[in-house]
Amino acid sequence: MLALTLEEFMVELNEGSIKNVGPNNKSATVKLFDVESAEAREFGDKRVKLVFEDEDGNEMQVSLFPEDVERIASDIESLKAESAVFEDA
Repeated sequence: MLALTLEEFMVELNEGSIKNVGPNNKSATVKLFDVESAEAREFGDKRVKLVFEDEDGNEMQVSLFPEDVERIASDIESLKAESAVFEDA
């Protein structure tokens, strides 16, 4: 399931063209639940792309620098050692 929240978001649709309307103070939050597949791959010369997809074909891609990926990997290792989430895994 993909949940998308848009704040202060308004566009103009005119003859098939989408145009930003109003100030550029927009923000968005995206959440993808029930992920069926996840993978990491190279993205350009300096980044790692994480790709997540759910059963409905909704996809989310996140591009990170290697140090951010390492920090997340460290967080996961800490969870494995300390959290009940990984007890049955």
